[in-house]
Amino acid sequence: MNKSTLAVAVAVGVMAQQAGAAGFIDDSKASISSRTMYYDSDKREGPGTAANRQRETAEGLKLDYLSGFTQGTVGFGIDAQALVGIHLDGGKGHHPVGNSNSFFPSDGNEAADEWSRAAANVKARFSKTEAHIGGALAPTLPILISNDSRLLPQTFDGGTITSKEIDNVTFNLGQLEHAAGRASSNRTGMAVNGGTQDSNQFRYAGADWKVTKDLLLQYYFANLEDYYKQNFFGLVHVYPIDSNQSFKTDLRYFDSTSDGKNGDPGFRFNNNNGFAKTPGEVDNKTWSATFTYTLGGSAFLLGHQRVNDDGGFVFLNQGSLIDSKGRQEGAGGASFYSFTDATVGSFIRAGENTTYGQYSYDFASLGVPGLKASAAYLYGRDIKATNGVGDDLNERETDLRVDYVIQTGLLKGFGTTLRHGMYRGNTSTLDEDQTRLIFNYTYSFM
Repeated sequence: MNKSTLAVAVAVGVMAQQAGAAGFIDDSKASISSRTMYYDSDKREGPGTAANRQRETAEGLKLDYLSGFTQGTVGFGIDAQALVGIHLDGGKGHHPVGNSNSFFPSDGNEAADEWSRAAANVKARFSKTEAHIGGALAPTLPILISNDSRLLPQTFDGGTITSKEIDNVTFNLGQLEHAAGRASSNRTGMAVNGGTQDSNQFRYAGADWKVTKDLLLQYYFANLEDYYKQNFFGLVHVYPIDSNQSFKTDLRYFDSTSDGKNGDPGFRFNNNNGFAKTPGEVDNKTWSATFTYTLGGSAFLLGHQRVNDDGGFVFLNQGSLIDSKGRQEGAGGASFYSFTDATVGSFIRAGENTTYGQYSYDFASLGVPGLKASAAYLYGRDIKATNGVGDDLNERETDLRVDYVIQTGLLKGFGTTLRHGMYRGNTSTLDEDQTRLIFNYTYSFM
C-alpha cells in the first residue's frame, strides 16, 4: 500500500465518525459524466496498417463524489472518482497495438473490451488553505496539466496544497508519486518522452499573483527527480478597451535543465525526436508571446513561440515507460502549457520558431448561445536536424473546431465537439489527418 492510499484509508476512518456533521453531507456534490468519442487518425504517408489508420469509437463514464468539509478549526472531506471505458467499435485492423498515444488499451491484437479504475482523495481545510492527498489528483498548472484530450482523464497520485491566505495571491505546492494514463487501468511512475525508467518524485511550488483585476503574474518551479528541473515565469494582462472590446497579452518563459540520472540509460530524454546539444539530456529555454483582440463575438489571436537551439521543450510524459517484461506500460498521452499543443503536432523541437494564429467566434452574439467555432494555423520553421547539420526542417498544422452545448430543455448541458487537424511537414513525424467527434453529458444528482 503506497503512502497516499494509506492516508486515504486512515482519513476515511476518522471522517466516518463525523459524516453527520453539517457541511460534510450538506455541501456534497455527486455527478456522473458520459463521453462518447469517435477517433480517426490517418497517417497520410504510412502503410495502411492499424498503426497508421486508427478508427475507433468508445464510451467513457466517470462518477465523481465531492464531499463538503466537517466542522471545526480544521475541516476534513473526501473526493472519490470511478472511471470506466467501454470499447464500441474498431477492433483488429483499426486499433494500433502498442501505440502509446492510443486512446484505448490493447488486449492482444485488438482493443480491450473495457477498462476501469477508481481512486479517492482526502482533503483538509484550514482557514483559506486546502490540502489534498490521494490518487485522483488532476492539476492544471503551467508546469503540469492533467491530460483530458481522449476518452478519460489522466490522474496523479500524491499530495497538493493550495493557499489563499494572502489577498490576491494563490500559492500551489505539491509532490506527486504516480500517474494513471488516459488509456490505462494501472498507475506508473513518471518520466519524460523517451525515458524508460520511472521516477516517483515530482515536486513543484509556485504562486499566481493577481496584481490588479487585469494583470496576473506567475512563477513556478518543478523538479522531476533524475530527469529535469524547470522554472516558469508568466504574465497575463487584459486591457478592456470598452464594454465590447478587449486586448489580451499572454507571455510565458520556461527554463529547463538536467537533473540527477538524466542522460544515463533508461533516463534519457529523446528531445521530442529532435536535435540535442547533449543527446539524452534536458537543456531548454522556451518563450512565447500571444496576443488576442476580442470584438463582440469575434476573437483574433496571433502569437509566436521560440524553442532554443540546445534541445527540445520538456514536460511529464510516461509514454515510453516499460514494465518488468519489457512491454510498454500504455501510459502515453500528455499535455503541456502552450498554444502549440495542437490537435496533432506539438511544435517543440530544438531551434523551432512557430508562428500561430486563430480566429474564433461565439455565436451567442447572433442569438445562438452555446455554439462556438474556431480555425487555427501553426507554422514551425528552423527546426534543427537531428544530427545538427543540413537544412532546417519545418512543419505546419491547420485545426478546425466546432462546439455546441444545449442551453435549455431536457438535454440541457449536452455538448457536442467536432475537431479536425491536418498536419504536414518534413520532420520525422508522419503527415496526418485527425478527426475527433465527442458527445459529453454530465448529470448532477447531489
